Amino acid sequence: MTTPTSRSRHPERHRSERVGWLRAAVLGANDGIVSIAGLVVGVAASGASPGAILTSGIAGTVAGAMSMAAGEYVSVQSQADTERADIAVEQRELDDDPQSELAELARIYVQRGLTPELAHEVAQQLTAHDALGSHARDELGITDTLRARPVQAALTSAAAFVSGAVLPIAAVLMAPTGRTEAVAIPITLVGLSISGALAAWAGGAPALRGALRVAFWGALAMAAASVVGRLFDVAV
Repeated sequence: MTTPTSRSRHPERHRSERVGWLRAAVLGANDGIVSIAGLVVGVAASGASPGAILTSGIAGTVAGAMSMAAGEYVSVQSQADTERADIAVEQRELDDDPQSELAELARIYVQRGLTPELAHEVAQQLTAHDALGSHARDELGITDTLRARPVQAALTSAAAFVSGAVLPIAAVLMAPTGRTEAVAIPITLVGLSISGALAAWAGGAPALRGALRVAFWGALAMAAASVVGRLFDVAV
């Protein structure tokens, strides 16, 4: 017989706690690979020199990383502002009318399947323990695990973008003159497949499905960039 202090032999591992940084990391890495690969392939297709291709890739990496960081920070900060405003409203309601808030919490538990008597008892005990935290979690759906973290999202997204962009830039450096497209495209597709598979695995989804869907969109992006590059032939 186990006791409350006994350590479980089958600890549960949930992936929801990864949502905040995983979303930013996956988005940043894939965007870094696809954006910079599309950029260098498009510039190479135009007939530009190797130096111009490399310069465009590096400039795109810097601009893209800053853009990803700014975009993530602004969007997630907006979510954080909304969460703080909602929590402030809830705190005022708890201060002004605690009994109504207690009844509201009990109704939530009744809707989730508890009897009215048990729901009221649970609401009382949770209110005594942490009234604001209970309302934030059960009424507003705000938890520490899923709470918005703007700085974390911004840094994760920027770092992931740069790490993804390294792959097509490395392909440019390794490619013989005039062969940038031929080298960058397959290397990028392999990298995208690995990135998609790892992201799917980290999120608990089938790795093959993740690899295929990311590789498909990457191939489509590079094909479109190559067509555009050929329309603006600037060979010198």
